Amino acid sequence: MTRPYSVDLRERAVARAEAGEAIGEVADELGISPSCVSKWTTLKRETGSLAPGKMGGHRKRTLSGEAAEWLDRRLSERAFTLRGLVEELGERGVSTGLRAVWVFVHDQGLSFKKNSAGRRADTPRHRP
Repeated sequence: MTRPYSVDLRERAVARAEAGEAIGEVADELGISPSCVSKWTTLKRETGSLAPGKMGGHRKRTLSGEAAEWLDRRLSERAFTLRGLVEELGERGVSTGLRAVWVFVHDQGLSFKKNSAGRRADTPRHRP
């Protein structure tokens, strides 16, 4: 994936376009497409900023809103399994998958890895 143009280049292009220079001339001299200059001037007019947008999409998390609030409360109440949480959400009318629940739990800092002995890494060892 390509990198967005620098804010410095965007500022120079927009400044020249706002000063009355033709968009085509600005684009030719800076080595960019005319559509970039046009879009950047619109962006500056609408938002006041020339910062590039998020790369990789703006997809909303599957578990958000009321379902996320319920799940957050549920995680603090008692022990859970990911599959169990998927079932509980299904009983509440929320259709979701194991991956979405894992992402939510991981974002809450509650995921774990097993260590080489087969135990959870966050479980203290049993001492006789």
